[in-house]
Amino acid sequence: MSDPLAVVYYSNLIPGSRLVARLQDMGYRVHTLPALTGLAAACEQEKPLLALIEISPEANGREQLRALRANPATQHIPVLAFANVHDKAFQAAAQEAGVSLLAASAAVLEQLPQLLDQALQVD
Repeated sequence: MSDPLAVVYYSNLIPGSRLVARLQDMGYRVHTLPALTGLAAACEQEKPLLALIEISPEANGREQLRALRANPATQHIPVLAFANVHDKAFQAAAQEAGVSLLAASAAVLEQLPQLLDQALQVD
């Protein structure tokens, strides 16, 4: 069996590249997206175990998350999102759009194993 695949999108280079390295250290293969607009298509083609995406109010990706959730081939994929935003309205909008779990960007690397366990829990 091959290593699990994670689709990853980030806009901040240093924390994003550290996240990719940490996932690889944990045994994941990583497919990095150059833009969040390719999320649904990449997930349909690559068939990842989960997606990790950086979101922000400026480019929050709600349309891309909705497209992911609307596609029967990708609607089951857990989405672990991380952001530097602590606004309740932003958090609610992200969850409404299809984020499975939203974490603070500062905590993602430190708490990645626990966050992955929580995002991958089957209801």
